[in-house]
Amino acid sequence: MDYDEDEAVGSSDEEASGGEADVQDCTRANEEDRELKDRLLCKYSGYISTLKHEFSKKKKKGKLPKEAKKILLDWWTIHNKWPYPTEADKVALAESTGLEPKQINNWFINQRKRHWKPSENTQVAFVDSLYGPFFTND
Repeated sequence: MDYDEDEAVGSSDEEASGGEADVQDCTRANEEDRELKDRLLCKYSGYISTLKHEFSKKKKKGKLPKEAKKILLDWWTIHNKWPYPTEADKVALAESTGLEPKQINNWFINQRKRHWKPSENTQVAFVDSLYGPFFTND
């Protein structure tokens, strides 16, 4: 490409006018973007609000309702020697608290880790139930 061609490519009416056409193009593009955004919002606003609701629920992790915690703690207090609910207990607790079974399981796992130290007798009784007595009185 020689010098004359470069000059011809670089000069145009739009450039000579100081870029007014560029501003008009940009304004038109912004208006089209807004129209498209409005159409998409009208069409998908239900989905967007559902997603926002789901995300906001996930941010609130860690806090169970007070009434649910009270029910779980009541069960815990009654069964403090062996706080391992049966499957039937878990179903009943889930129904009475409105929590998911996984939440019930996690609450008991955390509660045992944080607040339960099995007594020596409990540990021996548990091992005996698995393997039979270690010592015999013969």
